[in-house]
Amino acid sequence: MLATSIGAEQRTVLHNISWETFEALLRETGSGRGSRFAYEDGTLEIMTPLFEHENPKINFDRFIFILAEELEIEIKSAGSTTIKQEDIKKGIEPDNCYYIQNEVAVRGRETLDFETDPPPDLAIEIDITSSSVNKFSIYSALKVPEIWRYNGSKLKFYELVENKYVERDYSIAFPLVAASDINNFIEQSKTQPEIALLKSFRAWVKKNNTN
Repeated sequence: MLATSIGAEQRTVLHNISWETFEALLRETGSGRGSRFAYEDGTLEIMTPLFEHENPKINFDRFIFILAEELEIEIKSAGSTTIKQEDIKKGIEPDNCYYIQNEVAVRGRETLDFETDPPPDLAIEIDITSSSVNKFSIYSALKVPEIWRYNGSKLKFYELVENKYVERDYSIAFPLVAASDINNFIEQSKTQPEIALLKSFRAWVKKNNTN
């Protein structure tokens, strides 16, 4: 077992963990726990987020909600839902994830089975410290189309292309926004009051929405 901790995240890595043990841990810890799991071929990372991690996570969620509202795009928020498939021995819990292009497919649903249901269209990953598992490998195997990844100083957008993630300047789900645009507002969030930040972001979306 390896455990590391800094101001943003605490990570514990366990090796030689069977799929059955992973499933049992999910059941026993439940959806209300504060930590998030990432599992790949017997390696389990347990990440406990701290303030430096959680504050941008909340801001990303608010930005996406404002984008969807102002652009009149229906979304289904799935939070840190466990996305997993037993046949490929991979599972992950994003910081946040959303159904956008496939919102209709999950509208009204209370449970999902990722062996048959589509994965979320967009996942948010905040990794201030280095993860001990290859999250892109997990996400690509689970066929999540788009990832926004933030490392504490820079946001990048990625699109799944032929089973590999390719960096993109603009979002696939929200073509209006570039990674640099969102990154600017995340930087502002470090010094600006939250309500003022959200008002500024909404005004920016309205100004740049040409639809």
